[in-house]
Amino acid sequence: MRTSRLRTTVLATTTAAVALTAGGAAVASAATPAKATTTQQCAVGDLSYSVLHRFANEQGDHLLVTARNTGSTACWVTSYPSVKLGRTTNVLPHAKQDAPGGKDRITVQPGAKIYSAVALYAGLGNDHTATDFSLALRDQSGHTGQATALKSRDAKGNLSKFTWSEADVLNWNKQKPYDF
Repeated sequence: MRTSRLRTTVLATTTAAVALTAGGAAVASAATPAKATTTQQCAVGDLSYSVLHRFANEQGDHLLVTARNTGSTACWVTSYPSVKLGRTTNVLPHAKQDAPGGKDRITVQPGAKIYSAVALYAGLGNDHTATDFSLALRDQSGHTGQATALKSRDAKGNLSKFTWSEADVLNWNKQKPYDF
């Protein structure tokens, strides 16, 4: 009986070996090495956003920003989002009371959610009111990419006006900020 082997390598990532048996039946064996994946930074369009205005006109008033990865691959975010409220031109600062860790990457798997919040402080002079704001993602050096326009909504899904004289932003997190 004669046995022969045929070995083929395809694109250096998939190796298939086919051994012919004495009866002529083919036996195939395939091995695929682990892919070397590099997770890319999330672009603003890779995520879908919802903004819930919580505790309107009360202590603890804030905008809960939820971002969900709508893509088919994981991506990462870092730091806190770059936010401009209403028609203002100033980017909000990072909240001083926020936990450190803003330089850490958070990997967002397809379908997974991450959270940030905009803390609103009103009654401190020169109050502003709006229903919308813009949000951009930061890279690890603090630079921002393209922004997207967002609207705040109440718990019933209606547009919600928010008021602030000062505001700041929390880092992205896998858990909802504030323990409510």
